[in-house]
Amino acid sequence: MAEAHLHFENFSHARHVQLGQQTINLIAGNQYLWNGRQNLILRLNPIIDASHTRDRRTSPPDSACFPGTRENVIMWITWWADTWIVPSTTPVVHVYWFHGFAGSGKSAISLEIAKIYAGSGRLLASYFFFRNAGDRSCMNRFAATLAAQMAAAVPATASFIEVALDAEPSLLTQGTPLTVQLDRLVYEPFKAALYQGLVVFNGPFLIVIDGLDECEDKQGVVDFIDHMLDFFERHPSIPLRFFIASRVEEHIRSHLDNDSVVLGNLDSYSADKDIEMFLEASFKCAALNDRLIKSYVRANGEWPTKSHMNTLIRHINGSFVLASTIFKFIVQPATEEDPSTPMDRLPLALEMNGLDSLYAQTLARSQHLPHFHNIISTVALLREPLPIVEIAELLGIEAFKVVHVLLNLQAIFHVPGTDEQGEVTLCHTSLRDFLTTKSRSGCFFVPPSFHLHLSYYSFSLNFQTGPRFNSYLYWDAHWQAFAESEACDFINEIEQFKTQACQSPHANRLSHHAFLCSLFFYSLFLDNSQISIGKPYLLVKSIEQLALAAECPGLHTRLWLETGFLKHWFSTQNRMEIEFTEHIFGVLRHNLQRASNAIHANKFQHDILAQLVWKECML
Repeated sequence: MAEAHLHFENFSHARHVQLGQQTINLIAGNQYLWNGRQNLILRLNPIIDASHTRDRRTSPPDSACFPGTRENVIMWITWWADTWIVPSTTPVVHVYWFHGFAGSGKSAISLEIAKIYAGSGRLLASYFFFRNAGDRSCMNRFAATLAAQMAAAVPATASFIEVALDAEPSLLTQGTPLTVQLDRLVYEPFKAALYQGLVVFNGPFLIVIDGLDECEDKQGVVDFIDHMLDFFERHPSIPLRFFIASRVEEHIRSHLDNDSVVLGNLDSYSADKDIEMFLEASFKCAALNDRLIKSYVRANGEWPTKSHMNTLIRHINGSFVLASTIFKFIVQPATEEDPSTPMDRLPLALEMNGLDSLYAQTLARSQHLPHFHNIISTVALLREPLPIVEIAELLGIEAFKVVHVLLNLQAIFHVPGTDEQGEVTLCHTSLRDFLTTKSRSGCFFVPPSFHLHLSYYSFSLNFQTGPRFNSYLYWDAHWQAFAESEACDFINEIEQFKTQACQSPHANRLSHHAFLCSLFFYSLFLDNSQISIGKPYLLVKSIEQLALAAECPGLHTRLWLETGFLKHWFSTQNRMEIEFTEHIFGVLRHNLQRASNAIHANKFQHDILAQLVWKECML
């Protein structure tokens, strides 16, 4: 049988292509890779929406350089990236760390750099981290995603990646260190293809990493940086560069601030002229398309005036996200709740104290609407963004109520055009920072305890009938986020949650007693470092909640009990010893008896759960 060969092709504007039995996968731009014998991309399972070619409306950050702006900054970065041949006495600097404050335009510049080098065939890969975006906010699939893009950009590396995967079948498992994955899947295949003369190039290849501070795995970030710098120290002449953009955070600064890295401070570049260019073009476009503004200009002359524009530029003080958000705030359509015109809003914008005032002013437009706080809290804290219908299902409300709240907030939230397609996302990470910092957001504050509610809503979806969306997958992540939060008084928040659940029960949700029973059991098997409360408390409270759930069964209690949802936590491998006082042991026995009696009385299939609990918890 003839050996299947790796093919590389370019299909302009195509998205899904099939040739016979071969599957073709979009990796970067219009580049596709397939293998008649085995699909490398399916094995790597990369994050498709992590690259510069993603749909930015649904996969933030949605930042791009306005035409004609940021040219001076980009010139210096490209000069570094293009420097190839240097005197032997001058060390090659392979890494450029580009840092700046929130909203200064780092992601837009990263996107522009990626596009420039993709166009010249020298972009090896790009990766845009984003907080609370599932796998894009951690390092789990980072190396595999870079490898998949590299295989598309430099096809000669693909066979070496396959050899690595064949040699180490566990390479992509979660237990494999990130540094090993980077070596086997990125650095070594690139070196092998290069040194065997399989790669033709006219300058160094570039990997663009944006938003490294958005990665929640701080130790993974440190490991990546240290390993990368060590790799370049061992291979000083390799034609590869890393462009990394992030805010200044200590775990990043302390490892990148050294002589082997170019430090680029975006704050040192004046953005006033660029912001003026952006605002003038944006207001001119608004005047052409907005009938109200057009009529005002016809009657009153130039708007905004030159004086207004100068004041606005000084007020914005170099923040591109503030410039963009202020413009959206000024020209957003009037609503029944806020009938003000763009001309009314301009002086309000000039009085705002930076982004915080703008965020507060915008949020106030929907503050009076039902479910407002639950909706913005959900969008701010979700592990992955969701469409409108999934947010509605998670909260147990109708989709139009979510739409009603969000329509007034489009200056600071991305709201998809349909309820079913596209995700609701924040326009900028700084909005999440604002919402989760009480001293800044005040009445709009989203407390970490809301993770407990999201865990409950997500957990309940496992037992509800009707459509099943992805939101049910993250109950454990939200529970751990709540349990690990230093800002939460664990016991007090649990008591408040129980009170609220009793006062406002939801007909289609699992009993909150069943939820707490499950989550307390689950927490018994977390590392001690992950949850501060003691295991005796968790065990006693879990049995107490089991008894209450069985004594007052709700709509889905039978399904919860009879599916053996907790069974895997009581396997032989999960046995543990817990010490408690005689008093606590007496309380435990009492609640176990209550639970057993209630399970029998309600004719539940007690052998699945009750006998299991007795077996594991009683001596």
